[in-house]
Amino acid sequence: MKNLDVKMMHPAEQIAIIISRIYLRKMTTTSGGNVSIMDDNGDLWITPAGIDKGSLTPDDIVCVKADGTIIGKHRPSSEYPFHRAIYKMNPKAHSVIHAHPPGLVTFSVVHQVPDTSIIPQARAVCGPVGFAEYALPGSELLGEKIVEAFSQNPQYKAVIMENHGVVLYGSDIAKAYQRFETLELCARTIINAKTLGTPTYLSSDQIVKHEMAVNTTFRHFMNVDHPSEERAIRTEICKIVRRACAQGLMCSSYGTASVRWKDNDFLITPSSAQRWDIVPEDIVQVKDGMVEAGKTASRSVALHYEIYRRNPKINSIILTQSPALMGFCTTGEKFDVRTIPESWIFLQDIPIFPFGSQYDEHLEELAEEFKTRPFVMLANDSVLVTGDKLINTFDRLEVADFSARSLILAAPLGSLKPITDDQIEELRVAFHVGE
Repeated sequence: MKNLDVKMMHPAEQIAIIISRIYLRKMTTTSGGNVSIMDDNGDLWITPAGIDKGSLTPDDIVCVKADGTIIGKHRPSSEYPFHRAIYKMNPKAHSVIHAHPPGLVTFSVVHQVPDTSIIPQARAVCGPVGFAEYALPGSELLGEKIVEAFSQNPQYKAVIMENHGVVLYGSDIAKAYQRFETLELCARTIINAKTLGTPTYLSSDQIVKHEMAVNTTFRHFMNVDHPSEERAIRTEICKIVRRACAQGLMCSSYGTASVRWKDNDFLITPSSAQRWDIVPEDIVQVKDGMVEAGKTASRSVALHYEIYRRNPKINSIILTQSPALMGFCTTGEKFDVRTIPESWIFLQDIPIFPFGSQYDEHLEELAEEFKTRPFVMLANDSVLVTGDKLINTFDRLEVADFSARSLILAAPLGSLKPITDDQIEELRVAFHVGE
């Protein structure tokens, strides 16, 4: 799949990329969902009606001119009226996404909105969420209901549609998709958390403190060199990040990966980058405790630095979220991987650290934790996975996610039946765990 470039790509190509991602992530169906862009000329580009969303090309995208003239080989989406209404409502909106992702549809059919304070970047990216009353799909009235819902709060950029799905907008299609993907992560996190127990939400003070956190005083260095092995690591990180996005283990708004280069020098993903579209030149080099000039490293760079410095056998780190793992992170319910032998071998017993530990006085304690285990949870924030090679660290993350999903699915069936201490010791000896 191509990288998205909102500055240089034609609107039709941008839409084809984004609807493909939505379909790939199983957040719409062959017939469902629609995406549009309003360009600087006042032309509205939109997905077609009745055409397979899993195979759209730029040639399939329809243009509705400012005077109403339709250009293209298909009819525009039947939901074109509410796209037009949103653009008329807010001239700063340049992209609209509507779809039926399972998590947000779940909120839609129970007439609730997700509380985005469950994880900090959800509040930052999505803000509070509105609710639009039901109206006939494709009708002018539905557009009026949606505009009315947005108008109730100037902070609303996303609205749950009663018994229908979600609609949201952004200043460009990348920001709209980031909001869409993050809101679905938020919704699924809450649903998983409620399946396990009682979700814990962050206070406004906690979120503000998180957003203001400065976790590094690293100086910058010039004259960066890029020998072959360094360039190879950049490419490897990009491939894993994009793979994690495709697997639902990262999203546009969150996820960090790093790889030790030599000694305590390492390469790490940048802050605030759209993870789906990361390229090798975006990756940040950290050398001699300094950060490559002209770039902003991940906000967790200080934690990565401490982990590498204190744990010479660790060569790669991933910090990320998935809806299943975040279900545990947001409830404090024990993520008991003693239920599955492979899970315990890969992950061992998993502690959970307080929210903000990667920034505050817990930083050193958190880095030390990896001397005895490869996997840690951060409450209402993320999971932190370490390993030797990056592919092995990613494998460990996948095992954790599969395990979390299995435990959530098991919750309605009854209490978990973990393996015994003697069986754990047998695994420890047979597979040299902890050596």
